[in-house]
Amino acid sequence: MDGRLLDEAARVRTVVAAGHETAYHEAGSGRPVVLLHGSGPGVSAWSNWSGALPALAAAGHRVLAPDIAGFGGTRAHDGAAYGIKLWVRHLFEFLDAVDVPSALLVGNSFGGGLALAATLRDPSRVDGLVLLGTPAGTFTMTEGLRAGWHYEPDPDEMRRVLRLFPYDESLVTDEMVKARYEASARPGAQDAFRKLIPEPGPADTQIKGVPEDRLSTITKPALVVHGREDRVIPVDLGWRLARTIPNAELHVFGNCGHWVQLERPDAFTALVHDFARRLP
Repeated sequence: MDGRLLDEAARVRTVVAAGHETAYHEAGSGRPVVLLHGSGPGVSAWSNWSGALPALAAAGHRVLAPDIAGFGGTRAHDGAAYGIKLWVRHLFEFLDAVDVPSALLVGNSFGGGLALAATLRDPSRVDGLVLLGTPAGTFTMTEGLRAGWHYEPDPDEMRRVLRLFPYDESLVTDEMVKARYEASARPGAQDAFRKLIPEPGPADTQIKGVPEDRLSTITKPALVVHGREDRVIPVDLGWRLARTIPNAELHVFGNCGHWVQLERPDAFTALVHDFARRLP
């Protein structure tokens, strides 16, 4: 990979969107591809996409990865009403600020849910969807979501939580733990995540993703990607998305958890590049 692309992507840029000074990374040129991160403790665009962003840029795409409002370097504002309406508005204003009329949206977990909500709000802004480990319909809270909700900043606890995400726990390195712990320790870092899902009850807490009757109205092409051993968003929800979105296809990786883009980086890049080439 061209080291210049990695250096370009690693540099943090900022624009103002929905009243937030929004941190983002960018590399490459071509069809716009926007990478939307998940919501675990200490998450940011770079922690989710540091490998995929330069790889997709090298494949011939203009790739952008913003920190969603309230996460990473896009700091939360006191009194702001964080929820899906604000996050969709933030995404669209970010696209306006970087001069992207429409893009392929690639969303991991919460980022996939945001991509779906944005498509339902204004499909003209969306060329297609790649949905990784994305919730759909109503499902029972998993061990991974429960652990993330209860997390309080502590390096050992961060390591325990992060090990729930990949199939191969050796992917969770000391460097990853340190970076995500430090990000999680800043004031208010957990607030946005806790607005996403309800406080866990003693058992069988129900989580609500985009309802299936609304998913069935999405006509954009969609690629659903899921890890068979995902302990955060069960693989059954990937099947649910693929069955319900009319123009969807599904790829399931065996021996893979919630972070397909980190656990199967080369195959993931190839899938997304091929999907993007086939879009109108």
